[in-house]
Amino acid sequence: MQTVYMDINVPRLVATKALGRVWPPAYVSRVSPVRFVTQPDPVLPGPYSVRVRNRVSLICGSDLHLLFAEADPRIAIAALPSVKRVYLGHEVCGEVTEVGSFVSRVQPGNRVALQYTVPNCLTQAIQPSCPRCSEGQFHLCENQARDLGPSPVGGGWGDQMVVHERQLYRPPQSLSDDEVALLEPAAVGVHAVLRALPRPGQRVLVVGCGIIGLMTIQALLALAPGTEVTVLARHEFQATIARGLGASEVYTGEDGYQITAKTTGANLYRGGFGSAMLLGGFDSVFDCVGSSRTLTEALRWVRADGTVVAVGIQYKMYKIDLSPLYFQEVRLIGTWGYGIEDWEGEHIDTFALAARLVEKKDLSFDRFITHRFVLADWRKAVTTAADKRRYQSVKVALCA
Repeated sequence: MQTVYMDINVPRLVATKALGRVWPPAYVSRVSPVRFVTQPDPVLPGPYSVRVRNRVSLICGSDLHLLFAEADPRIAIAALPSVKRVYLGHEVCGEVTEVGSFVSRVQPGNRVALQYTVPNCLTQAIQPSCPRCSEGQFHLCENQARDLGPSPVGGGWGDQMVVHERQLYRPPQSLSDDEVALLEPAAVGVHAVLRALPRPGQRVLVVGCGIIGLMTIQALLALAPGTEVTVLARHEFQATIARGLGASEVYTGEDGYQITAKTTGANLYRGGFGSAMLLGGFDSVFDCVGSSRTLTEALRWVRADGTVVAVGIQYKMYKIDLSPLYFQEVRLIGTWGYGIEDWEGEHIDTFALAARLVEKKDLSFDRFITHRFVLADWRKAVTTAADKRRYQSVKVALCA
């Protein structure tokens, strides 16, 4: 078995971060907590365990945040005792090769996507389930820190992984391997949009055109037809893709305050010390970057009584201006992964809804995987995924 993992060792992470500032290769060198190892294939640790041979695995922004030691040990989730070792790679298409004696959801030969990567009541056989798991929202499990069941071994950045059957989703046969691997970020976009579904005719802003931003744009157009979607992209190649997806207006390198005023008719006021405020603005803003700056600006670019959805994730302490929450009664909504959605009278798994949208051609992934590498070249793959300006990378794949 070959796999890439990261041990959450705070002193080593801090040292790697310090060294990486002057020698960037440190993040993927021997001094890093990240390891690429070859070891004996693990036996199935429990009756509900499944062995999966990975076919396609993608590099996610959250993988890069961990790899580049950007996680701040002061954030809340760093306190969870179950977080010790992280196997990189969760956007996966694989094939089941072996199942435990009690497994009923999949069988050898099935294609699968990796779904829930944190422990939950089902994977740990906890009864009764916590209120969140009872609702099917396993990503919000209140027992995820207990780590009672067999721990998964391996992730997408490897030739195989061993996980609980409840961590796997069986996609429709009509989807390609690439589409199956992309279901995970697609589900993130779908879940984010359904957290604050716009009404027809409303003006929406999407900040950021990485893969999550592109998936959010498509989910908005599919789930909220009639919505006017404006997009702010960092790179021109991303803007080109966003225009092709059907966004109303796409901008790069322009003043977001001026764009908001022009698009929505809001009144813009600028004060001293760089302060700015709009009266009026977008009905909702989906921040798919998740930095202190973008969250601060999103709260200023949304109208009074509007909604900001924090989609992008960075494992950092934030410094943001929250005054619009009070003076404009803006709603700030968090989103984390995916779960069970209420859609058109149906209680449906987010992956299943995303797959349905792919089959209906409401979601299209044709231009998203831009680079492919074999697992042994994972360092080159990381460099390509991280330097979007140079390589014009959208999604980088590690392939069998």
